[in-house]
Amino acid sequence: MRFQLLGPLGITDGTEAVVLPAAKPTSLLAALLLRPGEVVPTGRLRQAVWGEAQPATAKAALQSCVLRLRRLFAKYDIEQHAVVAVAGGYRLPVDEDSLDLLHFRALVSRAVGAGPTELTLLRTALGLWRGPLLANVPSDLLHRDEVPRLTEERLRVLERVGEIQLAQGRCREVLVDLWEATRTHPQHEGLTAQLMRALYQAGRQNEALAEYRRIRAHLRDEFGVDPGAELQRLELAILRGDAPRTTGAAGVDVTRLSGPEPPPDAKGGRG
Repeated sequence: MRFQLLGPLGITDGTEAVVLPAAKPTSLLAALLLRPGEVVPTGRLRQAVWGEAQPATAKAALQSCVLRLRRLFAKYDIEQHAVVAVAGGYRLPVDEDSLDLLHFRALVSRAVGAGPTELTLLRTALGLWRGPLLANVPSDLLHRDEVPRLTEERLRVLERVGEIQLAQGRCREVLVDLWEATRTHPQHEGLTAQLMRALYQAGRQNEALAEYRRIRAHLRDEFGVDPGAELQRLELAILRGDAPRTTGAAGVDVTRLSGPEPPPDAKGGRG
């Protein structure tokens, strides 16, 4: 059995998946899986499950929630993934074979320096994502603190895939993915730059310039800022009819793909 965290939280045996109900044990499980193998402090777990409205008997309530989670594991015959009580908190031992998040990170790590197989490994990693993150997890804390961080991990891989394809001249092939990504993350400048380059290289100059106008309007409306220098240079190059500079696949900073980063600020990551 494998825990599925990259989408609605669920459990799968590889053929059939069960999406867990939006309940307190589901929030507890998510909080443990988001720190795989680590001791998660009881205070953090209580915040994840109850938020600010914690019960007066919070310690006993958390123990009861852990018991319900253990019963859930017994129902699906996965008692080997026991919730372990340790001093100051709880932890859930998992590995890349039992948690899709760790499998995703392992694939991304193996892709670094993999040469011809890099694109395949990264696409396999992206294929593990199944929809809105933690859609069935009723925890404001996790949606505020964890979802942006995980989303940024995925976007870094998506950008790397786009760079590889653009460097290979596969601009038309990458257009669909970039179009969808820029609509989902309208403030993300890196993805917009890739879409502009792909459109320009496909002979669609006016559409490339329209993408610059779109993100400029969005950034001004939402953050009161203009696009960064890279996008401004790209717009100018397209207006002049110059071929936008394409960073070769080997020139991208792939080390940033290997692990999580803090969520970006409003202007810096724009994810």
